[in-house]
Amino acid sequence: MRKPVLTIFYQFNPWNTTIGGIQTLIKNFIKYAPSNFEVRLVGTTSSFAPLTPTGGDRNQVIGKWQEAELAGRVINFLPLFALENDNVRHFVPTTLKYTTALLGRCFASDFMHFHRLEPTLAALKWRGEKTLFVHNDIRTQMQAGGDKKAILWRRFPTAYFALEKFLLGQFNQILSCNTEAIELYQQHYPKIAERVAYIKNSFDDKIFYPLSREEREASRWELASRLGLAKDTRFVLFAGRLHPQKDPILLVRAFAALNIANAHLLLAGDGELATELRAEIHRLGLSNQATMLGAVAQTEIAQLHRISHVFVLSSAYEGLPLVALEALASGTPVVTTRCGETPKLLTTNTGVVCEQHTPKCIADSLRKVLLHPENYPTEFCIRAAQPYAASTVVNEVYSQMWQRWEQQNQLAFV
Repeated sequence: MRKPVLTIFYQFNPWNTTIGGIQTLIKNFIKYAPSNFEVRLVGTTSSFAPLTPTGGDRNQVIGKWQEAELAGRVINFLPLFALENDNVRHFVPTTLKYTTALLGRCFASDFMHFHRLEPTLAALKWRGEKTLFVHNDIRTQMQAGGDKKAILWRRFPTAYFALEKFLLGQFNQILSCNTEAIELYQQHYPKIAERVAYIKNSFDDKIFYPLSREEREASRWELASRLGLAKDTRFVLFAGRLHPQKDPILLVRAFAALNIANAHLLLAGDGELATELRAEIHRLGLSNQATMLGAVAQTEIAQLHRISHVFVLSSAYEGLPLVALEALASGTPVVTTRCGETPKLLTTNTGVVCEQHTPKCIADSLRKVLLHPENYPTEFCIRAAQPYAASTVVNEVYSQMWQRWEQQNQLAFV
């Protein structure tokens, strides 16, 4: 029996230092794919990012399948076009470019995973099992305050929901990590309600894990020394795209209100708000208390999680952000605004939920954790994250896919 083929569709190059939970989840699905599946990825390339090949040309050729290795797994990769920096929003939305590049092609497979709705316009006639992963509650996303340019569909909500209604019927599964999104889809689309289900977001438990107390303290002192900071510095970590969704401007204002002399804010990420964020840090007089690290590789992010005193999310809307799971898995408590699934995940022993989306409320919450770390034991944080380990979650998804594949093949021979 031939191997079933899974094709994953998303607008990124997995060999680049790219920011985002979707990209991380896709990498988990590649890394933990069992050997009885063939995995393909339709993505993008850039002029400076060679493959790690198992043979053949070292350059990524646009529009052609090429065999390559990612996280120890051989996959087939096809880049649709060149995208120099997928961490920054472009004048022409990348999703639009990606969708346009798919039109007129056929990448039908046994299984197809989509992480954006718009590209599935090209897949309407493709045969095979299609799954749509929904990462945010789109209605909350549409209603969020701030720059309407952050999400182009906010300008045309009626058009988006008409497109959604038109496209959703093609999917065998609609999986979301956000329970509110599931409820809304089931209510608005009762004909396909049984196809909508919950899926746990998953972190890579081979990369995100805690240090011993001694190792953690030693690594903290090493980082403090490298940054020219005091030995007793308390690190507050933000990791994510510098985008209005994550509201990093609110975060630095909250940090200014925190007013703890030995606290230091680490900002790992890149995006369209980088220049504005840098200016705000300067305006607030935080240049010596905040460090912008830029886009950081996953292994470096893992080490930052392990040595930080608290991880913070200041988002306007979320699904279940992987960075929150990664922080907890590293033994680090989380402070979050009340959005997405993170507040449902946290307990009084693992973090604090901000009831108001204000600098003062976030600052007060950070202060609770920084001044009383004994209230947020490492073991409680780790325990909260354990059910979301990719080695378990992703394997369960593939196991279910394999069962459906076998059933289909048995029926074909009846």
